[in-house]
Amino acid sequence: MIGIVGGIAMLVGLVLTWGVAVPFFTVSGDMPTDMGLIDFAMRTWKTKVRFIGVGTIGIAAIWTLLVLMKPMVEGMIHSFRMLKRGQSESDDRIDIDLSPKTMIYILIATVALIVISLHHFIAVAPISPELSILLVVVCTFLAVFIGFFVAAASGYMAGLVGASSSPISGIGIISVIVISLVLVSIGNATGLFETTDGQKFLTALTLFTASIVLTTATISNDNLQDLKTGLLVEATPWRQQVALIIGCFVGALVIAPVLEILYHAYGFTGALPRPDMDPTQALSAPQATIMTTISQGIFTNQLEWTYILTGVGLGAVLIIIDEFLKKVSNKAFALPVLAVGIGIYLPPSINTPVVVGAFLAWFINRHIANYAARTGDKQASAKAERFGTLFSAGLIVGESLMGVILAFIIAASVTSGGSEAPLALNLENWDGIGEILGLTVFIAGIIIFASRVLRAKKSD
Repeated sequence: MIGIVGGIAMLVGLVLTWGVAVPFFTVSGDMPTDMGLIDFAMRTWKTKVRFIGVGTIGIAAIWTLLVLMKPMVEGMIHSFRMLKRGQSESDDRIDIDLSPKTMIYILIATVALIVISLHHFIAVAPISPELSILLVVVCTFLAVFIGFFVAAASGYMAGLVGASSSPISGIGIISVIVISLVLVSIGNATGLFETTDGQKFLTALTLFTASIVLTTATISNDNLQDLKTGLLVEATPWRQQVALIIGCFVGALVIAPVLEILYHAYGFTGALPRPDMDPTQALSAPQATIMTTISQGIFTNQLEWTYILTGVGLGAVLIIIDEFLKKVSNKAFALPVLAVGIGIYLPPSINTPVVVGAFLAWFINRHIANYAARTGDKQASAKAERFGTLFSAGLIVGESLMGVILAFIIAASVTSGGSEAPLALNLENWDGIGEILGLTVFIAGIIIFASRVLRAKKSD
């Protein structure tokens, strides 16, 4: 899905992290006597190197927004002109969107929901009514203002190169920093920042407001991808838009209880529902964790700005390299800085399969292209790509569904007084065997995927 260019960029991030940065910091630091090498390396990555990735992602997101600024502004101007002029005069159904009046009503309703949500969140805090109103107004403005530009940038990027290349992680980090700095100013001016409880409240409010911005970005990301697909197949825009609005409501109703079940079944990193739970089994949620860490660091004045600024410098160098490669190769080669940053700040357990998948897809595509050239079968590539895409989508959806199903099983077991791991196999030396079995299954999955895709090129 990310392509060989993105895979190479993430591999560069992995090499910079585990081949350069982590060894440098571990050699220059003192390892605790009660900690193993692997644990020490992981702690070094979490507390130092990961923030370099944050800086790299942040500068990459800013650069992406600057590059997209001109076409994005032109698109918004065109949209406002269409909004002012009213419904399109064309009778062609593929040119008919929701009416401007309907969109204005939806906007007003959305802002009202944001105000209600923020008021409900802030009302429980022991602060004055005047300060509550101020925070509701400021956070609503931040959510709507930042969300508007974030939606435009994410949606434009998703429609241009696909949803997987949209800089949502970087935008989320920038949003958290901006919202945190604004609320720090309010906290200092009102005295709310002087107490530990006040700092915790502002941290939670920052994350709550940022979640609205990120929700805007992800919905825009997904919807623009769908609308682009609809344009290609000549769907009716206003019908798509109605369906997408319904999808937003359904998603809002479904996501909350599913997350609640996942929380009680696995817990999240740093937030376990029961004291006897195994923290290694908690859902990592790396983006949410790093945004929480950034927000807490700003409010406690303990954020590792040195590492973040190092990442910004690294990102600036990578941007120069990326632009140079594009220029000398006529855009045949590139080094996406955002992907490099993601390779630095995501754990290797997530990055490695993505990189392997990118290279696997590249090799398979090369083989199929050579096969098509030898045999003259022009449909071979399309057939194999279609099968590979469906196979990959099935793996992604299947993994997600199995995670939810297992969460239901675990939650049912715990509530009935049973084990937190009802399906676990308790064997001696299971840790070593488990790693070997996991690697074996991973390799077997690669072989099965490759063989099925290559076989599909010959099928009718």
